Amino acid sequence: MDQMGPEAAKSYRGQELVYALPDPVGKRPAERATQEVDYGRRGKGYIFGAFKPLDGEAFTKDYARRTIAHWVDFLGAVEGWLPAEIAHVYAIVDNLNVHRATDVLLFSLAHPRWEFVFQPKAAAYLNLIEPWWKTLRSLALKGRRFATWDELAQAVQDATAYWNNHRHPFIWGRRRRHRPHRRSGVGLLPKVA
Repeated sequence: MDQMGPEAAKSYRGQELVYALPDPVGKRPAERATQEVDYGRRGKGYIFGAFKPLDGEAFTKDYARRTIAHWVDFLGAVEGWLPAEIAHVYAIVDNLNVHRATDVLLFSLAHPRWEFVFQPKAAAYLNLIEPWWKTLRSLALKGRRFATWDELAQAVQDATAYWNNHRHPFIWGRRRRHRPHRRSGVGLLPKVA
């Protein structure tokens, strides 16, 4: 569980086709990748998220600010999202003061199945939601321009719904890349003519 932000309603960079070499005929010169300056002063907010790595299901909710009251409200929303048959909920969170507040302690007392696990400082890679934020940004924000915060929040909700419809177990670590098959043996000698 974590929050992403502050995210602003602005233009987000995407992938565009850029002709790096001039046209051989000489009609089109080489191009440079450019983007119009967009300071994005059209609203901002935070996206709070929960993620189940076992089946890859995610839950997001947008808030205007990152406050203790919003965090406790989000925990209540996650409590409603999780199935009741789950006996123990281990919430991995970072050491932000919002996550360690008295209201969060009261929430955990009212919901005994919850246990908060605080990750070590400078170890964000241990929380599996961090790489998922990158995927969510790619699905929801990349290459788009948002006029208002509500448009951005709706795009995140749509991307989360898309992810949940196409979810898969999330594996910690680097992407598995195809490795060429190597022949067994001590060493392969170069072919000599």
